[in-house]
Amino acid sequence: MKSNSATKPLLLWLDLTHDRSVEELIDHFRASCDCRLAHSTALPVQAHAQQPDMICMYFDRPDALGLNLLLEVKRSAPSLPITMFTVQHSEELAIWAMRSRVWEYIVLPLSAAEKSRYLHSLNQLCELRSSTHGQQQKPLIERHPRLPDSIRLTAEHQKHRALNKVLDYIEQHFRDSIDQKALAQRFGMTPFRFSRLFKEVVGVGFMDYVLNKRMDFAKERLNHSQMPITSIGYEAGFKDPSYFARAFKQYAGCTPSEYRQACHPTVPVIAVPALPAMDKVPGGLRPGIRA
Repeated sequence: MKSNSATKPLLLWLDLTHDRSVEELIDHFRASCDCRLAHSTALPVQAHAQQPDMICMYFDRPDALGLNLLLEVKRSAPSLPITMFTVQHSEELAIWAMRSRVWEYIVLPLSAAEKSRYLHSLNQLCELRSSTHGQQQKPLIERHPRLPDSIRLTAEHQKHRALNKVLDYIEQHFRDSIDQKALAQRFGMTPFRFSRLFKEVVGVGFMDYVLNKRMDFAKERLNHSQMPITSIGYEAGFKDPSYFARAFKQYAGCTPSEYRQACHPTVPVIAVPALPAMDKVPGGLRPGIRA
């Protein structure tokens, strides 16, 4: 096989995205490589008289159809290296790619440092394949990938980083119905690990944290607006005004109307109907996060 490394590496691209957005990624490589887009996924390496130096398969959300195609291309052209570009990433997917003997696995978006490292390895590959053309011995390439930043972080830093996105999400959605199990799954954790890590890092449990956010929001509204107390309870995320009043009293030591009166003594307070008795749950009143 004759390599194209004398000019530019020849990259054959397969667009396996759902929105056919490969051209934007290809633009990153046009200056350094000869990029050609395969217009058919059926045995694409046979579509060119000159064999490519690299087959680049671009996924946004890898599915069974696209990954099976990768295996089919690998079987049909075992001597050609494959680079897998993917937006959606998981440890399981990376292990699968490694076991499938993918030459490179790159998670997007592509950083300048990662692009430079990849092009250096690609050019080295082309040079070695060209210099060993006709020889039985296969070239060995040492790419020396950069060590992941995560191994340089302290365990405490890693824990905080793991929850940063969770806390950002809660900050935006604490007034909505939030299910702890669904939230753990959303950020790639088991419910047990999520609960333990949250309490360890934040200092309080998930439900108490959301309650505190809602109560702080309610106190701000009581202090700086003339909204009816019932409306404030709804806006804070409580669907039951009676429950909001009870939870607020346990949290602040007074009812919402008493709190507003203390903040603005001259403002008349509209009486609130007496609340029915409510059994206490173990550990005291807690908000119905999903209520």
